[in-house]
Amino acid sequence: MADITLSILKPSVNNLTVRVFVRAAGLDFEEVDVWGQTTTPDFLSKDPAHLTPMIEEGGLPRGSMWESCAIMAYLCNTHGLEQFYPPDPGRRAMIDNANFYLIGTLYPLIGRATYPVLGFPQYPGEVGWSDADADTKAQAQRAAIDALAEPIDAFRFFLNGRPFIGGDGPSIADMRLAASLEFLDSIDYELPDWAREHRAAMESALGEAYTEPAGDVRGYIAHVKSQPVT
Repeated sequence: MADITLSILKPSVNNLTVRVFVRAAGLDFEEVDVWGQTTTPDFLSKDPAHLTPMIEEGGLPRGSMWESCAIMAYLCNTHGLEQFYPPDPGRRAMIDNANFYLIGTLYPLIGRATYPVLGFPQYPGEVGWSDADADTKAQAQRAAIDALAEPIDAFRFFLNGRPFIGGDGPSIADMRLAASLEFLDSIDYELPDWAREHRAAMESALGEAYTEPAGDVRGYIAHVKSQPVT
């Protein structure tokens, strides 16, 4: 039995983040696709938020946890993976800063911009979730798309002219960023040159650890885009 059980949904970039990480880290893991199972009693007993990715691992106080950035930080700490999450407080602070900014500011905009195209439900309280008419929802989506440029550009601060947020090699923040930006292909968003170069550098540095799971996200996007517009 593998040391880590990773429950995932293959089309998700949140899941892609950890799927890349465990492969790049060479960890002993078992991957379980839980599509359609996240609200079952068994799953909810481990993950009452019914979110993926979720890991089950013997060292956890409750045996399981969710949230991609927290999972990666925990596994780095327990396996001594300092190349992805350096122990120096200043360098670690920049990685944490990048991840928290992505989760709190950039990703909500990515979701509002792409989920309508991808067929994913949006969150209560947002226009896309409401019973607003189609034009109002389209305006909200357009506003999110228009707002993406500023938080994306902010990541140049964390890169600071280097190939990766982690410096010479990818960090957990690089994995979270590159994976998140994959969804923007669904709306043919024109990424700045540095962001395209960053993703290419990630693929070059991580090889199949990145491209193999990314293929599931890219395949889903290609399928969605191939469908006739209704």
